[in-house]
Amino acid sequence: MKRILITAKNSYIGNAFTAWTSDKYTIDFITCRTDKWGEKDFSKYDAILHVAGIAHVSTNPNMESLYYRVNRDLTIELATKAKNEGVKQFIFLSSIIVYGESSSGERVINYNTVPTPSNFYGNSKLQAEVGIKPLENDNFKVVIIRPPMIYGKGSKGNYPKLARAAQKLPIFPYIDNQRSMLHIDNLCEFIKLMIDNEESGLFFPQNNEYVNTSEMVRTIAEVHGKKVKLTTFFNPFLRVLSSKIGIINKVFGNLVYEQSISEYKQDYCIRSLKESIMLTEK
Repeated sequence: MKRILITAKNSYIGNAFTAWTSDKYTIDFITCRTDKWGEKDFSKYDAILHVAGIAHVSTNPNMESLYYRVNRDLTIELATKAKNEGVKQFIFLSSIIVYGESSSGERVINYNTVPTPSNFYGNSKLQAEVGIKPLENDNFKVVIIRPPMIYGKGSKGNYPKLARAAQKLPIFPYIDNQRSMLHIDNLCEFIKLMIDNEESGLFFPQNNEYVNTSEMVRTIAEVHGKKVKLTTFFNPFLRVLSSKIGIINKVFGNLVYEQSISEYKQDYCIRSLKESIMLTEK
């Protein structure tokens, strides 16, 4: 049975992965909030799943150095220690945010799309990738995962805000947008495959289906036995405000991975969009 070390106690992804694979791996956790993690013996682990980090975008310039210290420097230090102590695989959770923000126009990311982070959260993730990639060799596999928005029961971010809106609002704007998303179960299955197959490289997992924000809100409402009327009445106002208020562009903008770059030799999307929403809400 493989031994896995997860670099964050009580993290959303870490806890979900542990529950998903509890009968398959022996899993331990460390906290990286202090420097004591450096005293931990990594040599007994087959893989490190690095999910510790600052996960949300901040525009506060006073936070910039902290983002680089945690998201970049800590990642490189952990990977270096893992390699030096004989760990076979290091899995790093990066983010689609390395490509910048969503757009009011079509935004499709493929293999040739050059990362253009628009904030220090995205740039700190990208620099961490750049820092750990040279450590890779035949005995030390590096997996970099750039997931889109992750959601599921207990998740944070924009999904729970939209879910609350779906249960309270009788009407909601209809915008014809597309977004890549990734349900937590699909992510956990993907990570499991990375470990089982001892993979290395850069990966872009996503759900099989793109998400239209407005249709998702309506589906959430239906799960709760409610109805939401979708309307285009607010669209002119939203178009004007999207360039001034970032959250509007984040919710209603376009940002997807081309489906082909998310394909893997084994199916990891065990939850459809409708099923994932039902599991998340119920």
